[in-house]
Amino acid sequence: MVHESRPLVLDPTGSDIHAEAERVRGQGPATPVELPGGLVAWAISRQSLLKQLLTDPRVSKNPRLHWRAWNEGEVPSDWPLIAWVAVQNMFTAYGADHRRLRTLVSKAFTARRTAALRPRIEEICADLLDRLAATPPGRPVDLREGYAYPLPLRVIYELFGLTDEGLRARMSAFADSSFRTTTSPEEVAAASAEMDAIMEALVASKRERPGDDLTSGLIAVRSEEDSPLSERELCDTLALMLTAGHETTVNLLDNAVHALLTHPEQLAHVREGRASWEDVIEETLRHSAPVANLPLRYAVEDIELEDGVVLRKGDAILAAYAAAGRDPEIHGGDAAAFDVTRQIKSHLAFGHGVHLCVGAPLARLEAAIALPALFDRFPRLSLASGQDALEPMESFISNGHRALPVRLS
Repeated sequence: MVHESRPLVLDPTGSDIHAEAERVRGQGPATPVELPGGLVAWAISRQSLLKQLLTDPRVSKNPRLHWRAWNEGEVPSDWPLIAWVAVQNMFTAYGADHRRLRTLVSKAFTARRTAALRPRIEEICADLLDRLAATPPGRPVDLREGYAYPLPLRVIYELFGLTDEGLRARMSAFADSSFRTTTSPEEVAAASAEMDAIMEALVASKRERPGDDLTSGLIAVRSEEDSPLSERELCDTLALMLTAGHETTVNLLDNAVHALLTHPEQLAHVREGRASWEDVIEETLRHSAPVANLPLRYAVEDIELEDGVVLRKGDAILAAYAAAGRDPEIHGGDAAAFDVTRQIKSHLAFGHGVHLCVGAPLARLEAAIALPALFDRFPRLSLASGQDALEPMESFISNGHRALPVRLS
């Protein structure tokens, strides 16, 4: 059967991610939602169903092949989410094309390269904490701006081999804008042009001066005779690594610190050895997924779900990670509670199956270093404003705070 309810209109400002996720989940495991521009997708909010669809070969990420609205000309070039579907990299690839691109990226983004970043992550954390410690006593600081935000960005600069300060500043500004879901057509066009310019400049500089970095590694793959990696795919892959590798880690750190400061009994569990920092990281990913809703996937053919709902061939699918993370079917009646001692912390915050985030080990490594370093350095850390004063990111994709004001002591 076809779902009869009117689509639930997602709030592009992301004013209350979890309340909206609860409404989506309340409509059923698969429910139509309206995206900006009036386009409709199926939001999948039940964890077990989402996990199933993330591994189903009848679900694609390539709009050019499988999204009916795209092929019928209903998606304008200035659509606010266009960058999430129009890029040509492993994020939007399907089948053999995805395997080709992921294999090439994996050759450059190795476990060895990730592990080798540990000393630099520790040094960057120490430097950022020293800067925070220079704050006059009693003065609030924005922990997102001063710690959660610059850490993964500086790590990405290291990973990319990017030393040019001007290009770093442009890359930072682009990363800021890429997750907003309230952008105007003019802003969309400008962001797309800027992304192309940044990545082309980065590739040109590394072709001239290659090093032991991810950019040079991908260029080397691209330069091989009969290379299957196109220039467009090279630039779009670097853009993917920037956006996915930055915002998710920022929100993970932001949400973990916020949760611990608003739940002091949970922080006590960690300090007194009843829970580990790994427990904090996984419970944060479950409780407050850094990416609340991830666009988009598409039904390759009709898919009938358990409750009789049919995803029609060409329908769009939205992975509702924030809703799935608090699914009471998996996590019980207290699924909305933050509990680092929770026995079942299963989540899909980094995806699942062939599209599992290739940068997940790096994000976990950064958090495993940054969180204990922060709370060891500032054991009396506290929020500088009430919960109601915190403003969410202007997005139904990115799940974090615009600022996280704290007092260090």
